[in-house]
This record gives sequence, C-alpha cells and structure tokens, in this order.
Amino acid sequence: MANFSKSNVPQFSVDVYQNEYLPEGGREVNAIVTVTSTGGGTVGGTAGRAYAAGSTPGAAVAVMGGCPGAVGYPPTKMRNARDATAAAVDTLRDGVHFAIIGGTHVAKEVYPGGGQLAVADATTRDQAKQALRKLSAGGGTAIGTWLKLADRLLASADVSIRHGILLTDGRNEHESPEDLRAALDACAGRYTCDARGVGTDWEVKEVTAIASALLGTADIVADPAGLAADFTQMMEAAMGKEVADVALRLWTPVGTEIKFVKQVAPTVEELTSRRTEAGPRAGDYPTGSWGDESRDYHVCVQVPNADLGQEMLAARVSLVVPGADGSVQTLSQGLVRAVWTDDMAASTSINPQVAHYTGQAELAQVIQQGLEARKAGDMDGATAKLGRAVQLAAASGNEDTAKLLAKVVDVEDAATGTVRLKAKVEDADEMTLETRSTKTVRVKK
Repeated sequence: MANFSKSNVPQFSVDVYQNEYLPEGGREVNAIVTVTSTGGGTVGGTAGRAYAAGSTPGAAVAVMGGCPGAVGYPPTKMRNARDATAAAVDTLRDGVHFAIIGGTHVAKEVYPGGGQLAVADATTRDQAKQALRKLSAGGGTAIGTWLKLADRLLASADVSIRHGILLTDGRNEHESPEDLRAALDACAGRYTCDARGVGTDWEVKEVTAIASALLGTADIVADPAGLAADFTQMMEAAMGKEVADVALRLWTPVGTEIKFVKQVAPTVEELTSRRTEAGPRAGDYPTGSWGDESRDYHVCVQVPNADLGQEMLAARVSLVVPGADGSVQTLSQGLVRAVWTDDMAASTSINPQVAHYTGQAELAQVIQQGLEARKAGDMDGATAKLGRAVQLAAASGNEDTAKLLAKVVDVEDAATGTVRLKAKVEDADEMTLETRSTKTVRVKK
C-alpha cells in the first residue's frame, strides 16, 4: 500500500447537508454527504507523472478487449477497436505500468506478454501499437477470464492505483453468469474498472454490473467511430487518480442502525451491502480511487427514541485510506446530528439536497422498471413508469436524461409525466437510456 503523505495526497473535505430536526417519535435521519478532493490528480497527478529511476510508479492499467468480435466481424469495427486501444496507449504517461489483453472466449496477453506489465515510455507505447496492428478478430466472449487475467497482471505491480478499461461488443455467451459473478467477486477491491459496450449486440446489465462491482463507469458507444475519443477520455481520467482504496467509514452510537448508504452523484450506486466491519459500531463502504472530483452520498440512519429537546450524534462520517504500515489514515470527517423538537415547521422541512437526490434515485429506478416492463410487453406499466421518469427528469433539471427519454416516449406534458410509448425505438436509443439511467445531476445552486 502507498504511504499517503500530505505531499502526494489531494485534500479531502466532507460537507453534510441535512435537516437534523425530528418530531416527537421521529427516528429516521437522512443526510447528503458531499466529498470533495482537490489539489490532486486530474492535471499531472502522482499517477501520471514521470518517475525517476528506481522510484515506484503510482499506477498500473490493463486495457481489455483489444481484439473483439466474431468471425465476419466488420473490418471497420475491428479497426475502430484497435485505433481506440492505440489512442488509450498514447494517453499513458511515462512511468505507468500497463498491459493490453485481447478478449475473446479466452484472454490473451497482446502486450507485453510473459505475464508481465510494460512501463510506459515512447518505445513501449510504440511496441504496444505495433502489437495491436497484428491482431485479427477472434470469436466469442468470456469476460470473467479477461478480468482475472487483468487482476493477475495488475497485482504484479507495486503501485497504489490499479485500473482496468474493458471493451465488449458481444454478450458473455462463453461462460455462465455464475462464472462472471465469481470473477467480479474475486476482483472487487483489487482494481477499479471502466466498462464500455460497443454497438448494440451486448447486454447492458452485464456491462453495468462490471462497472458497479469494480467501482468504475459504464457507457455505450453505439457508433464505433466514437471509440477512440471515449478511450482517450477514460485513460485521462485513470491517469488523474491520486488515491486508491478510499472508504467512507460510518460510526454510529449504540441503538442507531444504518438503513442504507448509496452514492447519488455523479451516478446512483448502492453501497449498503458492501460494508466491511471496521471496529466497534463502525463500518467501511468502498468508494474506489480519487483524483480532483466531488461525489455525493445519501446516508440514512435510524436512531433510538428520545424526548423533545434532546439531541445526539447520529453518525460520524470519515474518509479513510490504508497506510503503508497497515494503519488507517483519516482524510476528513463530518457529523450527522439528530435534534428532537416540537417546532412543526422545523421538523417537517425536507433538506433540498436530500429531496433532490431522493428524486434522482427514484428516476434511475423507474427508468429501469419502465424498460423492463416494455420488454415484457406490459405497455401500461411501461408508460406509467417512463412517464414518472419524464416528470422527475423535468423537475430536477436532468436535461441529458430527459433527451434520452424523448427517444423512447413521446412527451405530451413533462410536468405531469403524460407520455405515449413510441411505436418504434432504435436499439441504440433504448440501450443508451438503460446504460445511462443512473447518471444524476447535482442540486441546482
């Protein structure tokens, strides 16, 4: 593990937004926790700097899926996939360890081979691109094997940031769902991974499950011509990460129960079930790697009954990272409070951040439910759910999601959620809406 001294760690801050006032008998406390990291990696961070001879580089990256496709795979798509991987290689900064894995029904080491990682410089980047040019389209998809090979390669590097970039153009048909789940369970917490589906012949739930389990991003690249730009952007983001293995630690007093913890911006991600115990009445929730960025989390706790006028600490929220000696370093912390009052105006007021993100989480849920109903032939159910989604997107100012919804339904009145399902919807439009359904917008200032 890296030793996170102040010289190479971004500064973290924790801000808590809540209405701490509860009515008599009230027991549920909701808070939005905003975590911000500044002074770190998005511009020339530790992970992306050149390193002096003998020093430890900050990052290792594995690019998976450099030879996607089956027999008869269109040459232009294969070329776009190779070009995208080459663009990602060009974005690697000197000193970063990397490997390219060709993914079909088996995982192949395309570069450098021999169970090793290369160290990025002008020579190795050029060699990697030459190796890519020799690739031909293979057959089949067994993503679990790609992920496990990436894990073995990334684990060989003495670095703090380990990251994968995965591209698939097909469904995971050469291994069972259980095999993929087992691979994800084995890799979770060992490296982060962004996943992309190219074209429309892949399964959205597979790609989003990969990104969710490995704390990365998921998206669709419907037009393979857009792959190079997307891969470059992903690699730049990976190069900007400064601190790995950051956890949201929640301590609660006796009698207090955590009902849920979820990330709510920039995407909705359920974290409740990922808790690992961290001492008496404390638990850690993984957040992955950080550069210069800000994320929001919704914490809901149930407190014991108390009399009017009493107040208590409902939870203490800390950002922690493991130190080199096995200790834990606290980067920042904030407090969630509960105060019982008979002032009805105070106790019934909903905090704007809490209200906003409750709506954003519902938006993600009803989009997914609406699309499932549409696939199942339940047109009334689909209309109701997607209409509610249109209403929530309009109310919260989530314009990107509103535009995606408008490709699936005809909107008659956004304010009331009155819509009609489109008779014909392009596969790419439906898959884009499903893949991006968890993307949120922040509270309007």
